[in-house]
Amino acid sequence: MTKKELAQKIFSVSHLTGEFKLRSGIISNEYFDKYQFESRPDLLSEIANHFKSIIPNDFDILAGLEVGGIPIATVLAIQLNKPMVFVRKEAKKYGTAKLVEGVEIKNSKLLIVEDVVTSGGQIILSAEELRKQGAKIEKAICVIDREQGGKEALEKTGIELISLFTMPELKNSKL
Repeated sequence: MTKKELAQKIFSVSHLTGEFKLRSGIISNEYFDKYQFESRPDLLSEIANHFKSIIPNDFDILAGLEVGGIPIATVLAIQLNKPMVFVRKEAKKYGTAKLVEGVEIKNSKLLIVEDVVTSGGQIILSAEELRKQGAKIEKAICVIDREQGGKEALEKTGIELISLFTMPELKNSKL
């Protein structure tokens, strides 16, 4: 599948119109229901295939953010044969009470994986916690950058955002 065909498919299965409150608090008249493309193995596989050509190789561990980054990170981990961790929004209050599940991250270079970025807020919060645990974070990837300040906010914290698509690219791909 070409990148344009993938964009068309993602747009067709996940673009909604109406009034939606985004995580950032912004009200938007359109929304990409990420679970519509993340729940389809064929699209997840194609997303991972396209990411492989644009992501850096200089990382040790993929860090999938709860919940949308986890399926993408999982498919990438399998295709790249790289370890991964599951990053919660907050530490669970039972069992091991961990914020990060999976392999040890101390002194490792992590590549954060997210689905959609608007303000970059969740990546910033998660990166701060991961860094407190000794991880090195320089880059994050996402499927869709809404281009609403997230990339710039992440740059201020020393994180480069690499997106597979921007919102305009998806809109311009309409069938």
